[in-house]
Amino acid sequence: MKPRVGIPRALLYYNYFPLWEVFFKELGAEVVLSGLTNKKILDDGVNCCVDDACLPMKVFHGHIIELKDRVDYLFVPRLISVERNEYICPKFCGLPDMVLNSVKDLPTVIDCTINLRNSSSSLRRAVLDVGRLFTGDYRRIYTAYRKAVLCLESFEGLMEKGATPLEAMKGDYSKAGEYHYSIGLIGHPYNIYDNYMSMRIIDKLRDRGVNVITQDMICSNELDRIARDFSKPMFWSFGKSIMAASRYLIDKRHVKGIIYLVAFGCGLDALVGDLVERRIRKKGIPFCLLTIDEHTGEAGIDTRLEAFIDMLEWGGTAKCW
Repeated sequence: MKPRVGIPRALLYYNYFPLWEVFFKELGAEVVLSGLTNKKILDDGVNCCVDDACLPMKVFHGHIIELKDRVDYLFVPRLISVERNEYICPKFCGLPDMVLNSVKDLPTVIDCTINLRNSSSSLRRAVLDVGRLFTGDYRRIYTAYRKAVLCLESFEGLMEKGATPLEAMKGDYSKAGEYHYSIGLIGHPYNIYDNYMSMRIIDKLRDRGVNVITQDMICSNELDRIARDFSKPMFWSFGKSIMAASRYLIDKRHVKGIIYLVAFGCGLDALVGDLVERRIRKKGIPFCLLTIDEHTGEAGIDTRLEAFIDMLEWGGTAKCW
């Protein structure tokens, strides 16, 4: 019987799942996903997670609870840095510890450490450490990882063509439909792509004839080029991506307005959001800041989206809170 590896459908699932899936399958494991985020998953996460955690972290804990009794392993990597000279959100560094402390009766947790800030040696060690749980053949481990990287590159290529992660994971994305204009949607991927947390914001905009451009749909090389021109380096990987994407969308005039979706209590969003808004206001581009938490009602989000779209179509230039 194949060992079952559980992967929560939350946080960096939207960035790296194709890589993880291929890697584990090539090593002979069965990959088991938690279900789509729903009210029960959210409530379970809220009830077991520490109070001051942000919404995405609470949702992640809910996915762990939904998944833990169906698998032999839970994949919860300890992520410190995913880019050279950069860091990821501090809560990712302690995520395995938070999960082990908050959720009882867990199966074996795969909590490999990934820190690419100074070199890639940490990644090589993590690949070997995880691979040895399933095979002693080092060549098989590295072959599995190389196949996984190729799959990730294909996945990212589809997103740069306009696919959301969920569309790109299907592997057959083709842009369809005609849109009246484009709107930029920026924010952490696990906020904007989780249909329950974001309340299907992308689908709702598309249904109104709006083409949605997220930071993941912009060439990563272009974002890196823009980031090199920042007056000071942005050490947070997601913050760099969000700021660079907003500048690209503003300067290239590709969009009629920009929406920034943030989770309440996120320190990074509080800083980056202010920097992004100042630049957008200087350029006179309509801007909407949407804040979500476990108490956010869908009706309120719908009303603000409709008001923002109406403002764009009437030719307004104000910001929308």
